[in-house]
Amino acid sequence: QVQQAESEGGLVQAGGSLRLSCAASPDTYSAYTLGGYCMGWFRQAPGKEREGVVAIDSDGSTRYADSVKGRFTISQDNAKNTLYLQMNSLKPEDTAMYYCAAGHCPLSDDEFNYWGQGTQVTVSS
Repeated sequence: QVQQAESEGGLVQAGGSLRLSCAASPDTYSAYTLGGYCMGWFRQAPGKEREGVVAIDSDGSTRYADSVKGRFTISQDNAKNTLYLQMNSLKPEDTAMYYCAAGHCPLSDDEFNYWGQGTQVTVSS
């Protein structure tokens, strides 16, 4: 399972930054570090389909959506079983509910993933 801290989202002005975290259960994180799972972040804006933001494999390789390349960075803390999403230079079009996920590789929008509960990020212009 994965859990997100709801308090990390919120309202930020364009150009600002936020960091989201995703804490995985020991079993889920072990599956990730051993290569059985990939982890990542998705987002869903109002009226739009959920889209992938970034995925990370156990070997550290990452895949970013073109829309966030150079602005968002995924990282991990193995001691805390936690994944992070650092979001810089935020734009109004980044406004969405952000979801952490863990699942089989390559990570996709799969109902069988472990999903976080979502964190709302709103960027004002």
